[in-house]
Amino acid sequence: MRILFIVQGEGRGHLTQAITMEAMLRRNGHEVVEVLVGKSGARSLPDFFSRSMNTEIKLFDSPNFLPTPSNKRSNLTRSVAYNIFKTPTYLKSILFIRRRIMQTKADLVINFYELLTGLTYLLFRPQVPQVSIGHQYLFLHDGFEFPKGSPVSLFFLRMFTRITCIGAQDKLALSFRNMPDDRESGVSVVPPLLRRDVLDTKAVAGDYLHGYMVNAGFGESINRWHRNHPDVPLNFFWDKKGVGKVYKVDRNLTFNQIDDKAFLKSLAGCRAYATTAGFESVCEAMYLGKPILMVPAHIEQDCNAYDASRCGAGIVCRDFDLGRLLDFSAEYTPDPEFRHWVSCCSVRMMSRIERAATVVPEHHMSLAFLFSLLPSRYAGV
Repeated sequence: MRILFIVQGEGRGHLTQAITMEAMLRRNGHEVVEVLVGKSGARSLPDFFSRSMNTEIKLFDSPNFLPTPSNKRSNLTRSVAYNIFKTPTYLKSILFIRRRIMQTKADLVINFYELLTGLTYLLFRPQVPQVSIGHQYLFLHDGFEFPKGSPVSLFFLRMFTRITCIGAQDKLALSFRNMPDDRESGVSVVPPLLRRDVLDTKAVAGDYLHGYMVNAGFGESINRWHRNHPDVPLNFFWDKKGVGKVYKVDRNLTFNQIDDKAFLKSLAGCRAYATTAGFESVCEAMYLGKPILMVPAHIEQDCNAYDASRCGAGIVCRDFDLGRLLDFSAEYTPDPEFRHWVSCCSVRMMSRIERAATVVPEHHMSLAFLFSLLPSRYAGV
């Protein structure tokens, strides 16, 4: 098959998933003809993605979350207002996506949670089958348990997720654990897409704490904790603009621009991992047997953190309280079942992708679909 990727470029998770999926498809005799990446002005495309993909990459403007003024958690109200203002730009992106679907003569579109893909299929109804991939599709699964939180935020999260997969023949939900498929919602549960580099990495127990933050404003939290605990070595990654590749505060605190090889090497040799709860890096830490502190930056990561904590992978905090991570690491035991679950990924993924590619798209959407977005306990909201 000739396959077109459309990837949400926010954070690193969807990007590394696309890298892994391209290699998997190539091993199974398929070709990725082009990669379209949705970007925002707040972030740049990491170098590791450009180096790792074996096909042409094209960028387009896409909606994204805006951080709060402190550059920590994302601000939902500001994000909605900003993205409404940018509607003319996003309409141009939708036309661009439609044109690339036609001009690449793709047999299948694989969408990595990019909102404008769903809107393209809603408005123009391409006849090319589409598969949507992302851990967020688990939020549409009837068996997924949500954390306690704002019903309004959860409503918009589920609505956003459902819009991304309009026109999809199958929604492949990446999950921390095996669950039955939800046929009524069209959700297939599959293992995480972990890079071959991760699967081949041998973990060792180091003495430093490794970390990643999606919003650089958390850096002040790290600095503050470090001033009170200067003897604990810290090696953190971020994507802060205007800062060099390596920013060394002192001998025990270093901030690095995100680089996949350096990130994985640091993760493999750390004592424990602190993160803003992106799905991909949490899975990598679980696979390598590292205890995790999760500090969610928005509602989606709240759900990730809650789900991972239920699996025993780590603890959830509102800020980077690394002392709690050190305490948790002393009693943490890795789950061997997770590595077995990950090993099933290729077989499960390819069977569903190849099946979906044979189905002619049916473009219909019930006007009542909004009522199915809420978790059952919020159905009365």
